[in-house]
Amino acid sequence: MTESQTVPESHEVPETLYEHAGGDAALHRLEELFYQRALADPVLSTVFRERVPTHVDHLTWFTAESFGGPDRYTREVGFQNLIDVHRGLQITDEQRERFVEMYLTVLDEAGLPDDAPFRAAVREHVEFGAQVAQQNSRAATDADLHPIREVPAWTWNPQD
Repeated sequence: MTESQTVPESHEVPETLYEHAGGDAALHRLEELFYQRALADPVLSTVFRERVPTHVDHLTWFTAESFGGPDRYTREVGFQNLIDVHRGLQITDEQRERFVEMYLTVLDEAGLPDDAPFRAAVREHVEFGAQVAQQNSRAATDADLHPIREVPAWTWNPQD
């Protein structure tokens, strides 16, 4: 190699939230634990009234896709379903706050990473999703719905 030639810098692609979380197995464990708690919780049980056989899989697929994993939720369920299942639920501020609090608590029980950048990204993701769900649950018309119409691609900086 001559002096005029340079070796290109390596630009590593940062690990996705999906990879950092532990992939499908870890996210499925998280969603199952959360769902069990939500069904039994006096505040959330009015929103999570009964166990729906596909719910944990759908939650897992949505979270996986949001975190940079496979796009199964979009391909097999579709974002419109997410809007439809929340319409009319009239989610209260207390329920939204409990949802976020419980989800974040279950991260430890599910054995997900506890580093600050990961936890901050998950918190932002869950808070955003809970706000979207609450708005859609109260929408009287399509114009009242949150404008998001696809699974959000949640990014993070693992170095933060």
